[in-house]
Amino acid sequence: MSGVGPISQDWEPVVIRKKAPNAAAKKDEKAVNAARRAGAEIETVKKSNAGTNRAASSSTSLNTRKLDEETENLHHDRVPSELKKAIMQARLDKKLTQAQLAQMINEKPQIIQEYESGKAIPNQQIIGKLERALGAKLRGKK
Repeated sequence: MSGVGPISQDWEPVVIRKKAPNAAAKKDEKAVNAARRAGAEIETVKKSNAGTNRAASSSTSLNTRKLDEETENLHHDRVPSELKKAIMQARLDKKLTQAQLAQMINEKPQIIQEYESGKAIPNQQIIGKLERALGAKLRGKK
């Protein structure tokens, strides 16, 4: 390439800049506080339905009317008195505390307390565990 003329460089300078802040960055707490310190005007707008679930509350009037018209008294089944007495008697025969029995069947002591007081909603799996742990038949004849 010798003798072809003056060597010139035709590169253009490249300037690397940070992106301008997007809308989310303008709304963050640091940016808002910085704008307040600088004395800039800050506009706040309250959203009309912020924090509400419109889809869930849109059809409540229909469901509410159905519930109001319902006359049947609904409630959960509770542990029958025969079952709670049988659990308590079998536990006392084995000389176990409620906590020890609960640990044997991998349940919380509160579960045993609820069954023996009659407050629990009967669960056949738990009753089955109790039958195996106590070695007694608690449910009706099979």
